[in-house]
Amino acid sequence: MIVEAEMILIKNARVMDPESGFDQVTDILLDGKRIRQIGKVDDVSGIEQVIDASGMIAAPGLIDVHVHFRDPGFTYKEDLQTGSAAAAAGGFTTVVCMANTKPVVDSVDIYKEIEDRCEQLPIKVWQAAAVSKGFEGKELTDMDALYEAGVRGFTDDGIPLMDEKLVEEAMKKAKELDVPISLHEEDPAYIKQPGVNQGKVSEQLNYGGASYLAEAVMVKRDCELAVKTGAKVDIQHISSGVAVDYVKEAKEKGANVYAEASPHHFTLTEEAVLKYGTLARMNPPLRTEEDRQRIIKGLQEGTIEIIATDHAPHSKEEKDKPLDQAPSGITGIETSLALGVTELVEKGYLSMMQLLEKMTINPAKLYNMEQGRLQEGKPADVVLFDPEEEWEVKEYKSKATNSPFTGWKLKGKVKYTICDGKIIEL
Repeated sequence: MIVEAEMILIKNARVMDPESGFDQVTDILLDGKRIRQIGKVDDVSGIEQVIDASGMIAAPGLIDVHVHFRDPGFTYKEDLQTGSAAAAAGGFTTVVCMANTKPVVDSVDIYKEIEDRCEQLPIKVWQAAAVSKGFEGKELTDMDALYEAGVRGFTDDGIPLMDEKLVEEAMKKAKELDVPISLHEEDPAYIKQPGVNQGKVSEQLNYGGASYLAEAVMVKRDCELAVKTGAKVDIQHISSGVAVDYVKEAKEKGANVYAEASPHHFTLTEEAVLKYGTLARMNPPLRTEEDRQRIIKGLQEGTIEIIATDHAPHSKEEKDKPLDQAPSGITGIETSLALGVTELVEKGYLSMMQLLEKMTINPAKLYNMEQGRLQEGKPADVVLFDPEEEWEVKEYKSKATNSPFTGWKLKGKVKYTICDGKIIEL
């Protein structure tokens, strides 16, 4: 439900805007869909709603460039409405949905059908389109027509693109259109069984596992292609230290490469599979403590600019299957901010501003979005959260509950999510 209000005044918040570096306790006046004023507001006459945000941080509404809302085709796992409610509960006002729906988003008609439904949602949902027709990796979609229809990003996320020439052609077209191409980097040649790192835990479980090489060889390839084509390339959910190194090298060569880290990859290791079973099975898998530390270092040094959840809902029945039969993936959009605060800020790895930068302005820049900025004249998309409040992860707005973080106590509680100047009921 959305609470309508023309003008909203947010009083006494710690206002943090990662793009400008602005960081001070003051007020924000929202007028309809825009931010009218940042600074002390004394005259409250004519203002419909006043929020006392003392003790809260006001940041740009969070942006997640990697979610699966499973709509159309798999709506028993999640749908646009429940996914949006989960996003808002996590402080997100803009998300980018992947194209691995049923049918795959590989034509203008399918894209338009989803987009029409997105207009009714309380948050901004951007729908990505497939790189290849039918996700078959053989023939490019009509990227020009999809772009004309409104698509602003292309990805075959969920499966890797094995044909290098096709990837190069896609990158050239993406460069021409000035849109990102996002890549799921796992070469099946190095995967005996997906979802668990090939190493001591997989050996203990007598499970084939997925080697870090599956990711490394493809990241290396695509970083080289990014250097060659000049395309804006998004390496999705980095899980291995060596992949972080390849991205760093590519940036040093001048490639326009972005990289995402998911909260589970900076929080957990392969050991989690022993404790949480299928709730710790995802592609790419959780790897070693050394890999986790390199991902954190990548976040610190700016090699990894984006935190994205890869929110991947599944039904309880699916996740209750044995490890070798359950689907890969976990939910994450309701716990992402709090995991960032708890695991990165509280532990001294990142400042609060650095964390917010990776969840607002950097993902906005990847997609050339106007959002992600807390500045006068910009969209009235704001998250208010208490960085000190501890809460227990137990209830979800998502249809799905496939998270290893259920029962965890985390710091950083979302209090208000405001999108286009409307307060979303959490």
